[in-house]
Amino acid sequence: MQQHLIVSAAAVLLGTSLPVIKAQQCSVVSNVRVTFFGSPDNDPPGTDNTAYNCGGRNYRAGGVGTYDNPLTFATAPGEYETCELVYAPYLRKYLRHEDYCQTCTEDWQSGIAHIDIWTGTVADGGQAQIECENALTPDANQAFIRNPARGLPVDLTALWDFGTCNTQATYLNYNTRDYCGGGSGPNPPTCQTGCEWEGHCIGCPCSTWDDCSDDFTCTNGFCARP
Repeated sequence: MQQHLIVSAAAVLLGTSLPVIKAQQCSVVSNVRVTFFGSPDNDPPGTDNTAYNCGGRNYRAGGVGTYDNPLTFATAPGEYETCELVYAPYLRKYLRHEDYCQTCTEDWQSGIAHIDIWTGTVADGGQAQIECENALTPDANQAFIRNPARGLPVDLTALWDFGTCNTQATYLNYNTRDYCGGGSGPNPPTCQTGCEWEGHCIGCPCSTWDDCSDDFTCTNGFCARP
């Protein structure tokens, strides 16, 4: 998206400098563990309470996955900005960081990126909803788009729809360049933090087998889980 700056005639005549306005660029975060949660396994159970008040929701989870009405996700403090908007190609939904996740925090402290995604309804679906959350959870780690553009494809299907688990509303075969990068080439992963050797965590560039922290390996020039 281009940013247009209107220069006044007075500024030109006086030779005064004006600030340069730059649009934020999207970026791809790779190797993210994805899980799901809902009212039955929320804290406290049976509620839609969240840790942060985002978009006037008054500390309530929600959303349908559009840019203007994103779906709630939880993660570790510092992994994303509070109320940050991201895009999930796996779901074709926009998500917003609105809640805290204890397991995500433990993973993040071990150098593992992890987000937990709200399944989309307030009603407590009990064990059936928890089983749906497990069914929605992919075996492979996923990628997310930070600073996503408006207008990316959105699937409005509710993940858990009052007794129906819509596992078909997931998309494993995607190319992140379709959502960030314009097809101009591969997007490098984001260099994460939180491992023992900062700058050598998951997604950080590497050149030799021993150039990564913890038990991460150097794969295609970037540190990754073995």
